[in-house]
Amino acid sequence: MRESLNTIEKIETIKNEVGAGECCQPVAIVGLGHSQAAEMESLFAALADSTRLSILNILAQSRQEVCVCDITASFTLGQPTISHHLRILREAGLISGDKRGKWVYYSLVGSKAAEAKAMLEKVLGAPLLVG
Repeated sequence: MRESLNTIEKIETIKNEVGAGECCQPVAIVGLGHSQAAEMESLFAALADSTRLSILNILAQSRQEVCVCDITASFTLGQPTISHHLRILREAGLISGDKRGKWVYYSLVGSKAAEAKAMLEKVLGAPLLVG
């Protein structure tokens, strides 16, 4: 019983020490709203995988579209797994594919990548220094 009274006394002391106007000044938060965060959720979910990040890196480093056969050859994963990752990236709008015969050639959607970069800068509050 005495222990709970000590806890109550400590809480009262904290409440008295940190009264109205004595705390730090409120931080003005300008930036990401809940609706913007919800919009970006699927984009960031698509980015939250090492294989998908590696695929994006391959596409970003390439000066031309990359054949799915070359993407698949870059990994030890099977073709169905790579296709799954490519589908997630397509659905997030990060890549586009162009079917030519039996092969699909993929490229990075630059505007969506720029949108992701801008959103990270907004969330973090400072420009990112990545190329």
